[in-house]
Amino acid sequence: MAEKLDVLQTTSREEQYKNLLPQVEALISYETDLIANMANLSAVLREAFGFLWVGFYIVRNKELVLGPFQGKIACTRIGYGKGVCGTAWKENKPLVVPDVDAFPGHITCDGDSRSEVVLPLNQDGKVIGVLDIDSQFLNHFSETDVIYLQKFISFLSVSRLE
Repeated sequence: MAEKLDVLQTTSREEQYKNLLPQVEALISYETDLIANMANLSAVLREAFGFLWVGFYIVRNKELVLGPFQGKIACTRIGYGKGVCGTAWKENKPLVVPDVDAFPGHITCDGDSRSEVVLPLNQDGKVIGVLDIDSQFLNHFSETDVIYLQKFISFLSVSRLE
């Protein structure tokens, strides 16, 4: 795939995801380095949807450590079960948070963040990281986002930390 992304601007978010799926698969399928693929996936999602912040945290020992991302400076380390990211890691399930101020223990990395979606990234039966996406708008994420974001991160299963 060339370094040019074909982004649909006038369709539903679901149609945008459907349009991006084959592009992301092509982008990631020939690269085996997990960090490189996380970086490109973060860039694709931020460029296509204009999210406030898109990035990954990687499990290192007993905490999440900041990985590739697009957006403002971020929290560097998040504890197991702490905040939205740590909770998604602990529960090993996607979390959609319509209002981050209403989430008990939310960690504020960017005061402009209003809603968030976090999905665990699994390899070999264990969580190795999370995809974290923040929006400046309340109620910005839905089950549609979760469904398609899970498809995107499934492409990362061929990648490994090198």
